[in-house]
Amino acid sequence: MTLSLKKEKSAELTYLSGFGNHHHSEALPGALPVGQNSPQKAPYDLYAEQLNGSSFLAARHENLRSWLYRIKPSVVHGKYEPYSLDNFLSRPFDKSNLSPEQLRWDPLPETNETLTFLEGIVTVAGNGSDSSVRGSAIHLYSFSRAMGNQYFTNSDGELLIVPQAGDLHIKSEFGSLVLGPWEIAVIPRGIKFAIDPINNKSGDITRGYILENYGPPLKLPHLGPIGSNGLANPRDFLAPSAAFTDEEGHFELITKFEGKFFKSALKHNPCDVVAWHGNYYPYKYDTRYFCVINSVSFDHPDPSIFTVLTSPSELPGVSNIDFVIFPPRWLVAENSFRPPYYHRNLMSEYMGLIAGVYDAKQGGKGGFVPGGGSLHNCMIAHGPDGDTFEKASETNLTPVKLENTLAFMFESSLVYVPTKAALDAAFVQGNYQNCWANLKSRFKK
Repeated sequence: MTLSLKKEKSAELTYLSGFGNHHHSEALPGALPVGQNSPQKAPYDLYAEQLNGSSFLAARHENLRSWLYRIKPSVVHGKYEPYSLDNFLSRPFDKSNLSPEQLRWDPLPETNETLTFLEGIVTVAGNGSDSSVRGSAIHLYSFSRAMGNQYFTNSDGELLIVPQAGDLHIKSEFGSLVLGPWEIAVIPRGIKFAIDPINNKSGDITRGYILENYGPPLKLPHLGPIGSNGLANPRDFLAPSAAFTDEEGHFELITKFEGKFFKSALKHNPCDVVAWHGNYYPYKYDTRYFCVINSVSFDHPDPSIFTVLTSPSELPGVSNIDFVIFPPRWLVAENSFRPPYYHRNLMSEYMGLIAGVYDAKQGGKGGFVPGGGSLHNCMIAHGPDGDTFEKASETNLTPVKLENTLAFMFESSLVYVPTKAALDAAFVQGNYQNCWANLKSRFKK
């Protein structure tokens, strides 16, 4: 896919001056108070409400909060009642399902059911202990119906959404984001939102991947010796502009809290924020603007060089989660095995494919295909399949450009425990290990 450097955006989006920087937006002139966050009377007689994504005592550069000026405060809602989403699972995960086996899945099969975004979420794996600020879960989504008057908020973690097919309309308290394949969006913990399909024809499915981060919020990785440029550029992240809906009626808010779901009735649309300012908000990023750093001499670089976002852990240099992409790029290394090398890794890796063919695995039926995924846990060996190894070992090493391909990886320092539903699914590939069966001894004395 060719990257156009001409950027276009709608009036609903705002370019950020830098990732995580303080930002402000108002849908009506003068809706943001000047010089005071919570005046005795806010402009337009709005309610002032602060949303904190970090503790009050966090260092200034790590303190996450936004001030919202809304028609009704969030405390106005009905009584919480239990709600059921059978396939959307949370920690702690049942370790009786755990095995060192390498796992791979085909895409979620199409269904005749007409599901909303929440109803179409299926959990594949997860890690982390209950109630700790640590760990993550991996979900797939597949849906075709709008959420209507239903909204969702997640108290357990932030959501990284990676579309594979179909465009999404994310309606949030902060405004709207439109999202499609090759783009990603992050919805921080506690923000109210709904997700609907866009231009969905009858029978079309909108599908993709979700990483639910229970740990510290995702942020840009340090560049170290790379310097000030490269990888994801802070200026390429987009935030929604303030847009409010002043609407009364029958609405429902679904809340995820400690792995359980609850519903509460609302008599107003929760997307009623007229203005906001702060550094805690939903955002999106187009992976086609990722500046790839790669080898120009020899050897294949470590996958960390492709990191877009990272969630740190309590251990220096050990991530809670890394989000890594493998986008179009040139391969020019000399006298080198160019695909990813065989390895065993301290980190646990879930890989998905958005488009094209991944350079370490063959595509096609029974292989690694768009919408599918694979899981290689801590210290479990993996690498190129036999056909890829033979081809890469014998090919003439001229410069080659990988085009129209985008793979990604959710990488965690904690072992991913697959769910029983994912292990028993009809779309799990029971013969995944066969892709390495034809690796024969090439040893020559």
